[in-house]
Amino acid sequence: MGMSVTIDNATDQDAEQILKLQYLCFQPEAELYGDYGIEPLTQTLAELRTEVRETCVLVARLGAEVVGSVRGTVDADGTACIGRLIVHPRMQRHGLGGRLLAAIEERLAAERDAARYRLFTGHRSAANLRLYRRLGYAPVSTEEVSRHLSMITLEKEAPPSLAASA
Repeated sequence: MGMSVTIDNATDQDAEQILKLQYLCFQPEAELYGDYGIEPLTQTLAELRTEVRETCVLVARLGAEVVGSVRGTVDADGTACIGRLIVHPRMQRHGLGGRLLAAIEERLAAERDAARYRLFTGHRSAANLRLYRRLGYAPVSTEEVSRHLSMITLEKEAPPSLAASA
């Protein structure tokens, strides 16, 4: 036993494990909002492989098993859009989500000149909102998607030392 979780860039070979984990992790969200047609549950393996090649995708590994992942892109104005933060249910509540988020923030600032970070979650996703607020994100807008779903957008600025070191 005694293996530690490592965080690294995802590879094409990780895509299938990421997709299976994503499907597992987004089931509670789909149930919470009564919508099993959400994009994380309908994404194809080919689409995910394209994301792995074209964007910044990190994985957390416990040995050879992918137990977490997160993705991000940076637009022309330096805003990093972070999404699909997932952690295997048996690994939740041990700080791995925070580690993944910190790792993608660092990577996007250093490699892609991110000046600020943006992410979003549903209004009923209390655990996500707690995590993001604890890590310095503040709500900046709410968009009503349907009668049952409002998406909350949260942002935080990149520390000057990260943006400057790029």
